[in-house]
Amino acid sequence: MPETGTVRRRRMTAEREAELYDAVLGLLREVGYDALTMDAVAARTRSSKATLYRQWGGKAALVVKAMRHHKPVDISEIDTGTLRGDLHTLAGRHDDCSVEESTALMRGLAMAMHSDPDLLRAFRELLIEPELEELDQVLQRAVARGEIRQDNPAMDYTLHMMVGAMATRGMIDELPPTQEYLISYIDAVVLPALCA
Repeated sequence: MPETGTVRRRRMTAEREAELYDAVLGLLREVGYDALTMDAVAARTRSSKATLYRQWGGKAALVVKAMRHHKPVDISEIDTGTLRGDLHTLAGRHDDCSVEESTALMRGLAMAMHSDPDLLRAFRELLIEPELEELDQVLQRAVARGEIRQDNPAMDYTLHMMVGAMATRGMIDELPPTQEYLISYIDAVVLPALCA
């Protein structure tokens, strides 16, 4: 009589996960969030829908984790010794082409979040909250070095300033948020607010 027991599931490799995230972002660029389906992801990645749901729980978490995976640098790992250096490094972590692509994806997701509470929740939990924690580490190092006052209220709005700069560049100037633009924005707006 064959032995019965629990079937062991193979853990997804890092390479397979990266391949899957690439496919998700490719589909997202092609069809947008609302039209993206788990069926399409399964077909594109030669996966079963059951595997996708078991691993990520749903479309919202899968999309946000794919975006988080494509961040090339953990903000908390940036430590140049100065706040200006840290923020410039943060701005320079993407080339201009990938910044433009990411900004376009974020605009589409921002619209989808208005009508999809699961996406909004996943975005906050999996992307925004970790980014805030990482940025806080950078800011606390600046406080310890004496570059920022601990009670400076601008510290609570640093991520707002950075995201706002990227989001509004296209609307106001009809230009993409290039590295040069972001670095000049940091020097003209963010650093004076933080170091006041």
